[in-house]
Amino acid sequence: MATKPVIMTVDDDPEVLQAVARDLRQEYGDRFRIIRAESGASALDALEQLKLRNQPVALFLADQRMPQMSGVEFLEQAMSLFPDAKRALLTAYADTDAAIRAINTTKIDYYLMKPWDPPEERLYPVLDDLLDYWLADFRPPFEGIRVIGNRWSPHSHQLKDFLARNQLPYQWLDIELSEEAQKLVDYAECDRLQLPLVLFGDGSNLMQPTNLQVAEKIGLRTQAEKPFYDLIIIGGGPAGLAAAVYGASEGLRTVMIEREAPGGQAGTSSRIENYLGFPVGLSGGDLARRAVTQAKRFGVEILTPQEVTDIRLQDQYRIVQLGDGNEISCHAMILALGVSWRRLDIPGLERLTGAGVYYGAAQSEALSCQGEDVYIIGGANSAGQAAMYFSRYANQVTMLVRADSLTKSMSQYLIEQIAETPNITVKTHTSVIEAKGETSLEALTLQNSLTGETQTVPATSLFIFIGAVPRTDWLDGAIARDERGYILTGPDLQKDGSPIKGWTLERDPFLLETNIPGIFAVGDVRHGSVKRVASGVGEGSICVQFVHRYLSNVL
Repeated sequence: MATKPVIMTVDDDPEVLQAVARDLRQEYGDRFRIIRAESGASALDALEQLKLRNQPVALFLADQRMPQMSGVEFLEQAMSLFPDAKRALLTAYADTDAAIRAINTTKIDYYLMKPWDPPEERLYPVLDDLLDYWLADFRPPFEGIRVIGNRWSPHSHQLKDFLARNQLPYQWLDIELSEEAQKLVDYAECDRLQLPLVLFGDGSNLMQPTNLQVAEKIGLRTQAEKPFYDLIIIGGGPAGLAAAVYGASEGLRTVMIEREAPGGQAGTSSRIENYLGFPVGLSGGDLARRAVTQAKRFGVEILTPQEVTDIRLQDQYRIVQLGDGNEISCHAMILALGVSWRRLDIPGLERLTGAGVYYGAAQSEALSCQGEDVYIIGGANSAGQAAMYFSRYANQVTMLVRADSLTKSMSQYLIEQIAETPNITVKTHTSVIEAKGETSLEALTLQNSLTGETQTVPATSLFIFIGAVPRTDWLDGAIARDERGYILTGPDLQKDGSPIKGWTLERDPFLLETNIPGIFAVGDVRHGSVKRVASGVGEGSICVQFVHRYLSNVL
């Protein structure tokens, strides 16, 4: 057992307490954590802290004759905190009648007479039996992060999504459904207006934390170790991860900066079945986890969640400013920024985002959709993969597609899978024109583009996959982009034959190089790129060769 279950002994007599704790530690200290308390009140305070740590209690051993709170009174209150723990009472001969009554009223498992010497005969055999019974039914508790909140809270959704995408195990407790969650909120003295509440294994907690606060608490790296690197990669999707692996494996001091979680948009995909070398497919999360492990093995420093807010040039150095105001510099830089889901401008959607309306495959919400009807907007591969994933949990999945079929934008293997899945329905020529609900999504108004007919359907979960846009506004004035914001590289910079703004070298830009020498762009953010995981990995890999060619004339 990773965490030792607790045996707690309570007695107001310091000498007796020390003696019983000594005997317990001698016999059970290798398997159980022995905690002692000098009063029932202090013991109950300690139990609340154990509850916040999610640490199990196997046995209470309490003295009956304590002035402020008798042993029986303590055990009655302790039962509400740890109802499965075994309960034993230490009594003097004069208290045996009270102990016998307590067996019936308080469900005490056993009472022991004082003194208990020798413990090998009068203490350990009794406790051995009680502990054996407890261990027979014991199921180790979850030892990771616990998140308590409301299903329809955007802040709670954001936090769960961050933990899931960063491959951090957590347990979700809904304050509206879980009695345990309600008790834990009370123990932590957390007002419901301060939710979500995050509980950590050391007993500490954070109320309404930011992703950065959680990351720092659990040890994710958010600050750079060095002021200078050979290569800075901005973005941690498949293209950025591939560049990091190849760059570090070829001896470049490499740091990768990711705004949300390694894996990027591909990391949210429930299933990628056309990636070379994985005939049965793999999830985006699996791909990200494998790539991160590989990158770290080669010494890549990964900062997450961390954001780059500005880039500037100083002689041969490229300098990035981070969201926290710190700066790091490099000789070469790769922009692997990826893209973000395009937002729908429909009445009600923005207000309900995170409260039943989600952009992308929010896998953290899948279990909450158990037995419900789920709606998905979109007809490309990402929407199809999400439909297949949610069909394992939802009662019915309905895909809302503006086109007349899926064939124009979805791979054939996905179309066939969807057709063979009985609880997936595809509605073509259909759009959402309004989302309804006060604090969470309650209904959708749908419209058929051929007939103009509208209908309102009850709905609690809507997932949106309607194309993507690059987040490159912060590069305006520095890095050349096309009219949609995608970064121009290589030959695309010279299509009209005019001089390249910002270009200072006699040679032409390399294939993946931007208008600033030594700054490259790969993956979905690059103008003209193929929006596929494999192509992103390929671009990230070959870009490192151009980085080496650039560095050979700089160093």
